[in-house]
Order: sequence, then structure tokens, then C-alpha cells
Amino acid sequence: MSPPSEKIIIGSDHAGYALKEFIKTELDRLGIQHKDIGTNSMDSVDYPIYAARVAKGVASGEYARGIAICGSGLGASMVANRFKGIRAALCVTEDMARYSRQHNNANVLVLGERITPLDIASKVLRIWLEEEFEGGRHERRVKQIDEITEKEDL
Repeated sequence: MSPPSEKIIIGSDHAGYALKEFIKTELDRLGIQHKDIGTNSMDSVDYPIYAARVAKGVASGEYARGIAICGSGLGASMVANRFKGIRAALCVTEDMARYSRQHNNANVLVLGERITPLDIASKVLRIWLEEEFEGGRHERRVKQIDEITEKEDL
């Protein structure tokens, strides 16, 4: 399997800035184009702004995939998953990255700088980029993710 050829949107708050910069070098090393939408320093900013920018970039179809980073990854994943069509996955292990793509067709990878060592982040990124959606029985479930928010009788 080879990494996607499409351009990826990436963003972080100040608590994810160093990891974002590291991930950008990994993307460069892999020959994957990316657009950094900020933040551009370790000065304090609010994670919802940057996670939303990543999610909107993917939800609009301008980017096929995105990467959102904050301190723990929790806030960024909560924000990104508010957007229709976004399947953001906070991945802290290689297996989580693999299943997020194979079973959930995750289109936004979320990382937490404070909880993810660089060597693990590199492995998670590579797997998340290389794995493909299996479809089949998982397709029905992925469609339910967007449909379920519109149902009143669960």
C-alpha cells in the first residue's frame, strides 16, 4: 500500500505545535503534500479554532484527509466530530490507526502531543496514511454515523 496522493490539511493549537511540526517533517519525508493552517507558535491559542479549520477543510471536500493536534487530542477530536461527514479518530496506538482506517474510514487523524511519543506518532501516521477502508459490513456502519444524528427514535 502507498500513502495517499491527495493534499492533507493539518492544524494544531499551541499544545500540539511541536508535534505538528514533527508530523509535517514526516509528511515531507513521505512526499505527501500538506497545508498547515496554524497555529504557528507556542503562544496560547484555542484548540477549537484549529480543529474546526481542519474539519471544515475535509468536510468541504477541499482536502480528502486532515490531521488535528492538541495537547491530549481529546478536545480536537470532540470539535472535529461535530462536522457532518467527519470521522475523526484519536489514535494513540498503531492498532487504533489501523482500525480507524480499515473499519471506520477515518478522514481526520487526531493526535495528542502530551500523550504520544514521537516514535509512536510516526508509526501511527504511517499506518493511518497507508491503510485503506475495507468497506463491506463496515460501510453500513460508517453511513450510520451521519444518519444517526438525524434520527429521533433510537
